[in-house]
Amino acid sequence: MARIEDYGLIGDLQTAALVGNDGSIDWACFPRFDSAACFAALIGTSDHGRWIVAPRGDSWQTDRRYRPSSLVLETDWETDGGAVRVTDFMPPRGKAPDIVRIVEGLRGEVEMSSELVIRFDYGTTIPWVRRIDDSRIAVAGPDALCFRTPVENRGENMRTIGEFTVRQGERVPFVLTWYPSNERPPPAVDAEDALQDTMDYWDEWSDKCVYKGHWQEEVHQSLVVLKALTYAPTGGMVAAPTTSLPEKIGGERNWDYRYCWLRDATLTLLAFLNAGYLEEAGAWRTWLLRAAAGDPAAIQIMYGVAGERRLSEFTLDHLPGYEGSKPVRVGNAAAEQFQLDVFGEVMDAMHQGRVHELEVSKEAWALQRRLLGFLEHAWKEPDEGIWEVRGPRRHFTHSKVMAWVAFDRGVQAVERFGRAGPVERWREVRAKIHREICEKGFDVELNSFTQSYGSKRLDASLLIIPLVGFLPADDARMVGTVAAIERELFRDGFVYRYSHDEEVRGVDGLPPGEGAFLPCTFWFADNLALQGRVDEAEEIFQRLLDLRSDLGLLAEEWDPSTGRQLGNFPQAFTHVALVNTAFNLDRQADIAPMQQRAPEEQPAAY
Repeated sequence: MARIEDYGLIGDLQTAALVGNDGSIDWACFPRFDSAACFAALIGTSDHGRWIVAPRGDSWQTDRRYRPSSLVLETDWETDGGAVRVTDFMPPRGKAPDIVRIVEGLRGEVEMSSELVIRFDYGTTIPWVRRIDDSRIAVAGPDALCFRTPVENRGENMRTIGEFTVRQGERVPFVLTWYPSNERPPPAVDAEDALQDTMDYWDEWSDKCVYKGHWQEEVHQSLVVLKALTYAPTGGMVAAPTTSLPEKIGGERNWDYRYCWLRDATLTLLAFLNAGYLEEAGAWRTWLLRAAAGDPAAIQIMYGVAGERRLSEFTLDHLPGYEGSKPVRVGNAAAEQFQLDVFGEVMDAMHQGRVHELEVSKEAWALQRRLLGFLEHAWKEPDEGIWEVRGPRRHFTHSKVMAWVAFDRGVQAVERFGRAGPVERWREVRAKIHREICEKGFDVELNSFTQSYGSKRLDASLLIIPLVGFLPADDARMVGTVAAIERELFRDGFVYRYSHDEEVRGVDGLPPGEGAFLPCTFWFADNLALQGRVDEAEEIFQRLLDLRSDLGLLAEEWDPSTGRQLGNFPQAFTHVALVNTAFNLDRQADIAPMQQRAPEEQPAAY
């Protein structure tokens, strides 16, 4: 099986697919990110669905890339007989999702094969396949796929096989289109026109980016990934396009990330704002107003891409999991958790919208006032925290800091932007939270803030304290915290979320063991830069950039012992952190030290 980082992402702003460096599409869900997979070989076997287009035999070498600032993937194959290029993409669409593959002869002639294995509902359902005119139609239950190509295909062992030869200058198209099985097949897609339309879309979108710093290629590529994880019809943003890619090979920390976390989405929004993408920010705010409508006490930490609340978690026991990592999960029980920090992230996102002069919304301010009204009492409660522990609720320090952020941004909305609200009361609550955190969340013996009140455990989420303006980076308590994290959680050049000892089972309810957490490592670099250790920060940042796949993609975690990426892929949280750290390092080097600027003048940097 391919390594996680050996996959490339293609997508159409409503769903996505992963293409291996062997030419096999091993993951695709139709018609949405969170729909049941049609190709599930990524977490199963080829019998659970895939589509491979590649030279016949095994004597070949490959090289691949995205066309600049796009998700159009080009893979070049060198064989004994010649060279061929396969261009894979999904045109941004209105209704029907298409996967388009164009095989182009570059030199000599190459014998190629296409093997299409359609298995709906995560590999459980073999469709009825028949030929209608120039198409092969596969139908099962509510799903149908229309497969069109000039290549002659045959059915064999419940698979659709095509063999053909490509010569220099020839271009052979393949188009696979999903549609509801109760409808007629959609009109044929011209592959060449679709390619031009797709490139025009990505060129136009990328030209809007205002980032002109030292890491343009890296930042632009990450922004394209973040855009690809946006569900265009609603403005929702998914955390990743996959489920159950493990945080430890063979382990059970396997989660479904194909949903809209308020935390991840707000951080993505902030990266877009910093890069000049106001349209995405406005669409997300509208999505939030719909998703969070009703009682603030019932706000969830995640929703479906259209704002669905019920994300019941279950396991797919028929799938063996990625490299035997079970269980394979669909849905996410964390949707039912209480996590205080999301209130702060939502309030900070709204604040940054005001800073960047996003269009005023009375409805958005009304929502923020309701959230703060609920939080005036709720901040005192324990919660499951940013890491979504499945152990007992605790008074997590990070959660309390983000509750402080919520009230701080509410106060600023009144003081700086003229919004109406009970600002005196909010100031009092803000001050009370600040005092409590400094008294209960800081351990004098450790000279560090701790994971939760009364705990001796460290937690890398504490690195956000100066990034949100709670304390300056050079405050003695924060200097001590960074030193403690560097001493205990910074290993092999990367930061781990918390210590994975046997005690961790009592905290998060799961066996210990996972990779280094990449977003936290970016936050560590931010902290070093804010403390004046800019050279060290840039060294860590470059180390993180070097982990990117050949296509510039990052998962959630890294295993230094095996040199492999871990977790769902590609991960929005990681790419957001990359973008924000690039902005932060540019500011440190080219503008002015962040610690000399007022917190309200700093874009969120976490």
